[in-house]
Amino acid sequence: MSRVAVVTGGASGIGLGVAQQLTADGHRVALLDRDGAAAKAAAADLTGAIAIETDVADWDSVERAFGQIRSELGPVEILVTSAGVESFDPLPDITRETWDRIIAVNLTGTFTCVQAAVPDMVAAGWGRIVTIASSSAQSGAPNMTHYTASKGGVIALTKSLAVELARQGITANTIPPSLVDTPMARGAEASGYFPGVDVVAPMVPVGRAGTPADIAATCSFLCSEAAGYVTGQVIGVNGGMYI
Repeated sequence: MSRVAVVTGGASGIGLGVAQQLTADGHRVALLDRDGAAAKAAAADLTGAIAIETDVADWDSVERAFGQIRSELGPVEILVTSAGVESFDPLPDITRETWDRIIAVNLTGTFTCVQAAVPDMVAAGWGRIVTIASSSAQSGAPNMTHYTASKGGVIALTKSLAVELARQGITANTIPPSLVDTPMARGAEASGYFPGVDVVAPMVPVGRAGTPADIAATCSFLCSEAAGYVTGQVIGVNGGMYI
C-alpha cells in the first residue's frame, strides 16, 4: 500500500538512503532538510518525491513543512527522523550555544516532527515512527557528552511514544547505528577526535562500515504492515559493534 512518508535529514547520508528505500517500496516521500537545494536534487531522482527546506529545530518551520506535505501528498502515516548534528568537544569546552544546538536538532527536532505527524496517524488508525538514535548513547563516548545525551533522549522518547500510541495503531521504534559511511562521518575525521571510517571499519565485527542502505533496509521493515507487532524496540543495526 502506498502511504505518505516523511524523512528528515533526507538530503544525504542515512536519510537519503531511507528516502530511496521507501520510494522503492512504493511510498510517496517528502524529504525534509536544512539544505533545501540538496534535498531538491535528491528528490528529483525519486519518483513522486518532494523536498522541503526545513529546520527541525524551528517549530514554525516544521509546522509549515507538514502543512505543505498534507497539501501536496496527503496525510502523513510514516515518519523517519534522521536529521541530526554532531560535535566533538571535551566536556569543559562545551559551550551553552553548542549544547543548545545539539539538543535542539537531535532531540527537540525529533519531538517536533513526531508531534506534527501523529494527528494524521491517529486519524488513520495506523502509523509508523522510526527514530534514528546512536549506539554511542548506549555505550557512551568521550568528547560527545552533548551528542550522546541528545541521542539517549531520542531512545527514551521513542519508548514513551510506543507505550502512549500503541492502542491507536501506531508503532514507534528506534535504530541506533554505529559506524556508517556517510558524509557526516567523513566530515568528522577532520575533528581529530574520530580516526576515520577506513580506520574504524576493520574493527567492526562484520568487517566493514555500515551503509545508509543497511539502515534503510531495517526502516523498510519497521514501516511495513508486517511490523505491526514490533514497537518500543531498540533495533541495533551496527555490524556487532554494540551487543
